[in-house]
Amino acid sequence: MTPEQKLKHAILLLAAKWKDITLAADVEITAENVDALYEEHDEGGMLQDARSEIRSTGEETGLSAPGSRNYETEAVAKQMPDGSWVGWTHYYGGGKYSEPDAIPWMEDAYDLICTEEQVTVTKRTFAKVPA
Repeated sequence: MTPEQKLKHAILLLAAKWKDITLAADVEITAENVDALYEEHDEGGMLQDARSEIRSTGEETGLSAPGSRNYETEAVAKQMPDGSWVGWTHYYGGGKYSEPDAIPWMEDAYDLICTEEQVTVTKRTFAKVPA
């Protein structure tokens, strides 16, 4: 699957989990049918909540993101149902009348390699001694 198709797959599964849509019990989402399933279930905006949730809950990657004159941007990623990671540019902010959700983001998504490393962190908390 392409990165965009992986995002569509994740959106379909999340919408089905939330019961916004119903997927047939025996349906297998593949590269060949994901686009058609996505279009079919997006009629009437049924995938809007799941799409917005995926778009806005990515994990910051620290990679560079393209700048924008009117919005803040950050490069984010999320693990997909197949275990791979997909990244995209998350646009946010922009003021009272802005619509960052209207900016296309899935078509510019990209595959990522994610390396995980467990680290030990020491946290110190300080307080003044009462007089």
